[in-house]
Amino acid sequence: MAKEYCKWGHEMQRVFLTFMVCLTLAACGLGETAVSAAAGAASEAEQAKEALRTEARVKQQLDAAATLEAQRRQAADASSQ
Repeated sequence: MAKEYCKWGHEMQRVFLTFMVCLTLAACGLGETAVSAAAGAASEAEQAKEALRTEARVKQQLDAAATLEAQRRQAADASSQ
């Protein structure tokens, strides 16, 4: 009976070690996925910031063009009177 128990103990050790190795490898994959997701999120955040800066720059250019056009109209009205 003791031999059977000893044999069973060695089998359980092998199963346990195999399980731990698989778990460790899976954890590495999860860690890599988390790092990749974080890098992707940072990239998306930077793209969003750049889009906001571009939008602000375009609005400023449109405002400047509208102001210039208003000045031209005023000058044309003044010269026609």
